[in-house]
Amino acid sequence: MPRWWHDEAGRAWLDEIPALVAAQCARWDLDPDGPPMHGSNALVVPVRRRGERFVLRLAPPGDDVERESQGLRLWAGRGVVRLFDVEPHTRAMLLERLDNGRTLQSEPMSVAVPVIAALVRTMAVPVGEADIASTADIAAHHVDNFEAEWSAVDKPTSRRQLDVAIRMAVDRAAESDLDTAVDGDVHCQQVLASVRAPWLVVDPVMLRGDPEYDFARVLWDRLDEFSDDVDIAAAFDVFVSAADVPEDRARAWVILRSMSYLLWGISRGLTSDPPKCRRLLDVFC
Repeated sequence: MPRWWHDEAGRAWLDEIPALVAAQCARWDLDPDGPPMHGSNALVVPVRRRGERFVLRLAPPGDDVERESQGLRLWAGRGVVRLFDVEPHTRAMLLERLDNGRTLQSEPMSVAVPVIAALVRTMAVPVGEADIASTADIAAHHVDNFEAEWSAVDKPTSRRQLDVAIRMAVDRAAESDLDTAVDGDVHCQQVLASVRAPWLVVDPVMLRGDPEYDFARVLWDRLDEFSDDVDIAAAFDVFVSAADVPEDRARAWVILRSMSYLLWGISRGLTSDPPKCRRLLDVFC
């Protein structure tokens, strides 16, 4: 868990994990039931309570567990892992146990893309009065910042591609009244096999707005599996059809997300992902 060694609070939290797990298990009457696991965002401990199987998720200092649990409560198991309990002040959640040994990453993209599309449709529920950020907010930020960010990293794309991205950001920022829940962190490694449903999302990040917002991440995460740009375009077409989203909006978000990640990645010294973003921009711009 290297990112948590960067500050004193993170290092202290790592030292406290055994005691934190024991205390939370005592409060919720849980028994550890297997080796702990982790990704980049949390520690997950398999647990049981009176024979029922769950996982205990503990987040590091600084994570807003109340905000994270808000989306799980609204989705209520529709396309996502179920939330059974949450304790924001200890950053603990009790979640449905999924099959951590099988993610959508293990499936070919011909399988993964329709699964992602189906989950996007399932998760596109009304948000109502929930106070959450929107995809329109993100697009407005791009309108204000793309030009400066592009210049700051030595203009890594053509001017035409930047202009297209800014124009599309203006269009998406204008639609600020959409009332649809969106997962703002979609990728195959966060889609796990389950008994309750074939596939469910873990660690979703709830936004309001365009359901197709993050399909670009699905593409760049596994772009090396596409030998030809025609295959990338074909996967996009499958997603648009299966998710039942507007083609022009989906294309706009592939361009916006690719431009955003390209500029962010170059500014932080990334080397493997920026070329993937450039490839997506060349295909869709």
